[in-house]
Amino acid sequence: MSVLRNLESRIAGLVEGTFGRVFKTEVRPVELARKLAKEMDEHRTVSVSRTYVPNEYVVWLSPKDRARYDGVEHEVAAELSAYLLEHARRERVSLVSTPVIEFRTDQQLQLGEFGIQARLVRPAADPAEAGGRARPAGRTSAPPPAVEQGDHGHTMVYSTAARVQEPLEQDRSDVAQLPVRPRRAFVVAEGKRMPVPSGGAVIGRSRDCEIVLADANVSRRHAQIRWSQSSGTWTVADLGSTNGVRVAGRKISGETPISGGDRVELGTVPIGFEVD
Repeated sequence: MSVLRNLESRIAGLVEGTFGRVFKTEVRPVELARKLAKEMDEHRTVSVSRTYVPNEYVVWLSPKDRARYDGVEHEVAAELSAYLLEHARRERVSLVSTPVIEFRTDQQLQLGEFGIQARLVRPAADPAEAGGRARPAGRTSAPPPAVEQGDHGHTMVYSTAARVQEPLEQDRSDVAQLPVRPRRAFVVAEGKRMPVPSGGAVIGRSRDCEIVLADANVSRRHAQIRWSQSSGTWTVADLGSTNGVRVAGRKISGETPISGGDRVELGTVPIGFEVD
């Protein structure tokens, strides 16, 4: 639930006065996130060694609900995409590309109703895929040979009607508990300043890592930096590396909070951690 609350908090910040107030029947972004994840889970395709999930989603809204997203659809879609990417990582399923969310209007839908179509679409051919090696969720990977492009299929329609009976006090309590959106983070190493994705980043020499370093003292999957909902801070953790991880000169054994300007070392390799 904390991830969903953080999602709604970020979107609420985009549209203060629209999503910042309590809804009784309109479609809320957090409800879209739950149902998008449900559609992802229910449309899995099992390959020889991996389980693939849809990477393109069409969200159908009623005219009135669609109007409430006017001017912020791109930002909302980006946040929902980041949420699905994190969900895929938690479920250990594979995506052939970053999830794409598209909003459309259906005149037959009533206020509070929405539909979702999900499909698995292979992106344009990439020479790097010639070897056929699959990669973890969030990076381009060759899907099962039989799945070149899936049909949209049936549209699952959901309604928020059951929420009409919820007390306003409970909704206000939920909004009050939403955590603050994390500031953007960057890793500075080997002469480059690399952004940390909202879902976190694994750092190492392997090309499967979100942040790849070339130094031989860095393990293939050395460390992970991610945002911790429980502590409200960025953290770093050793992933069982050979040379260990140090923060401010002290070797760490578990997930350790870090702040902008902290000195982090992966073995003998210093990296800078910055936040905007």
